[in-house]
Amino acid sequence: MTTTFLLERMITPLGQMMLATDEQGRLRVIDWQDHEDNMRRLMRRQYPGTHIALRETSQASPAARAMQAYFQGDLAAIDGLEVATGGTDFQRTVWTALRTIPTGWTISYLDLATRIGRPSAVRAVGLANGANPISIVVPCHRVIGSKAALVGYGGGLQRKRWLLEHEKAIQPERLTVQADLPGV
Repeated sequence: MTTTFLLERMITPLGQMMLATDEQGRLRVIDWQDHEDNMRRLMRRQYPGTHIALRETSQASPAARAMQAYFQGDLAAIDGLEVATGGTDFQRTVWTALRTIPTGWTISYLDLATRIGRPSAVRAVGLANGANPISIVVPCHRVIGSKAALVGYGGGLQRKRWLLEHEKAIQPERLTVQADLPGV
């Protein structure tokens, strides 16, 4: 079985971004050009038994326009975007919880695990967070380590820091940077 997503590439302050939508216009994936191989690997894991074809398009989707507005300072532009994901039930539970973190806020992995009723599943929550296919819109960057440690962002810690500063969620002088390990 083959499913086709429309792939767009756009320039952002953080480098070239790729985003894909389905025929219904739902956002399916966002990643960075320099992480394209990882994006394709995550998609294969999320949609086992389905061949995902990415068809390049230059026509800007509503998702691309919303992302552009977000980067230009309209942080709420992405809030109403419709998304669809594969993944496991547990991953989708984590990703749904991520969308409840308000812009301008951060929470810890433990807080996120507690929000979904699984406080002992911190590492599993970290792994699900790391497998999130729709970064920024499903704001995995808003999850930080204990003691305000900047950890675990698939696009790189420099992008995570920029996103949190863009959203005014952090005071840079109060953040510490630890190794980029998922689930910490």
